[in-house]
Amino acid sequence: MGLFILRRVGVMILTALCLTFIVFSLTNLYPNLEKLAKTEGNFRMSDEAVTSWLTKNGHLDPLPIKFGQWIGVVPGWTNTDEDGKITGRCIERGADPAEAATYCGILQGHWGNSSVFKEPVADIIATRLGHTGFLMLCVMLVMVPGALIIGVLAGMREGSRTDRSLSTVSILSTATPEYVSGVILIALFASSAVGLKWFKGTATSAMESANFENFFLPVITIALYGMGYIARMTRASMTEVMTSQYIRTARLKGVSFPNIVLKHALRNALIAPFTVIMLQFPWLLNGVVIVETLFNYKGFGWTLVQAAGNNDIELLLAISVVSVVVVLLTQLISDIGYVFLNPRIRIS
Repeated sequence: MGLFILRRVGVMILTALCLTFIVFSLTNLYPNLEKLAKTEGNFRMSDEAVTSWLTKNGHLDPLPIKFGQWIGVVPGWTNTDEDGKITGRCIERGADPAEAATYCGILQGHWGNSSVFKEPVADIIATRLGHTGFLMLCVMLVMVPGALIIGVLAGMREGSRTDRSLSTVSILSTATPEYVSGVILIALFASSAVGLKWFKGTATSAMESANFENFFLPVITIALYGMGYIARMTRASMTEVMTSQYIRTARLKGVSFPNIVLKHALRNALIAPFTVIMLQFPWLLNGVVIVETLFNYKGFGWTLVQAAGNNDIELLLAISVVSVVVVLLTQLISDIGYVFLNPRIRIS
């Protein structure tokens, strides 16, 4: 197990470097850099002024050099202007250049500053990720138990009326995108035009003090979409397990049906849904963009939209790193979970 984890961690690091390098290359294309220069300087800047600004701030260095500086394995750039003033990647505003560090990348905890929010990127990511993390926790607490109950009830007796009814509900919830169900829920339960203004709070206020009124609609909007997919996977897995030979043997021995489901079928039936459940974490982290924008909940997805729309390169890169790490970690956890759910699975 230890060797397996070490190998997977090595592959994860290599994959993360490759993916972040691709994102870094795309965000550092010249049109994006030109837009950044005009945003930081003046939109009426000439081409010569743009080139001068980019050169002065190290944006026109070779791409591998810039990527190494961003990671923190290559010394940061420095520049001396005509007045003898020294600026550089590792030199904070107003600080003494002689006391500046040589390396200042993400390995050293330097994530840069946001050109939109005018704050350190690390602080923005920590705050927004905390908001989305709380939203994800609430969604998982609603979605996973509900999906497993629906899937198990539908798969216990394949073809029954319960199975057909619950399967139809699962298909409808999965087939309805979040922006459709979100608008419908807002129109039905939060709009005064219909008359059912049950939820008077807004998701924006939920960042300070979450309660049932201001947090239920975004949670249920996301949970409904993911619940159907997990329920369908659980139902399919449960149906397959219930037709297994050891289940028939248990029935012939006179074991009660509830004991067959809970003690014999459920554990093996959860292997496939476990993977789907673990994949919900990266989906929730990046898939809440629509819901957070729709309900104006300023979390990780909302920040991604703001960074992309305003060409905030440093913030975009930080978001990409966090997303890649979350995806790779959830895949590693799901692989390890296989062994504990089914002892017959061995690591070669």
